[in-house]
Amino acid sequence: MTTKFLDGRVAVITGASRGLGRAMAVELASAGAKLALVGRDRAKLEETAALTGPDSAIFTADVTDEAQVLALESSVRERFGRVDILINNAGMNIRKPLLEYTLDEWNLIMDTNLTSGFLVTRALIPLMRGRGYGRILNLASIMSHVSLPGRSAYSASKAALLGVTRALAQELAADGITVVAISPGPFATEINNALINDPDLSKQFLSSIPLGRWGKAEEVGKLALYLCSEDAGFITGSDVLIDGGWTSR
Repeated sequence: MTTKFLDGRVAVITGASRGLGRAMAVELASAGAKLALVGRDRAKLEETAALTGPDSAIFTADVTDEAQVLALESSVRERFGRVDILINNAGMNIRKPLLEYTLDEWNLIMDTNLTSGFLVTRALIPLMRGRGYGRILNLASIMSHVSLPGRSAYSASKAALLGVTRALAQELAADGITVVAISPGPFATEINNALINDPDLSKQFLSSIPLGRWGKAEEVGKLALYLCSEDAGFITGSDVLIDGGWTSR
């Protein structure tokens, strides 16, 4: 059983309705954190809440919309009064060549993967300051380090998130708030179903992973849990790759 070292801590997780967001929510709840689960799909958020216990609250919001993010901040403040941990996990991908992208599609990727993190972080930092502890985790990707055809917008958004992580870590260091990016490789989550369910594409991806398998969502969950611990208090402004060795090649 996980030690309850997050007792009394409040964690806000965007994109908490499925995949890596759900896995991180489960791990933080196991350590005693109270959770604000954020997403657009209430039914899926309720599934996550069923796994994380009675200290979880559901907040439906489109985190690319400034007005909805401000309303989210107000609701979280009313419910919990504080925020200790923020995980910016909302994300999406559209796989196609750059020449086939519309401006609306490009902007959708940027708004979802990058601007949402700016809006939520800016809104919640005032609720995090003043206690000498805080954790902000930004979910980047190995596609911010390397890339593939059809990933121009996704790679651009995730690489930019690393830049935000580095700058914000310096801005918040005096408050005892650390800011760290997590860069997952190929994980067996819904966003990768199209790849996993295509035998040829799946084989192609596995051939690039020295460990020879897709990642498990709970492995990112446990990494996030460690980064929220006191033991990780000297890690900030950096990026943790969890990719089965992909980027070592």
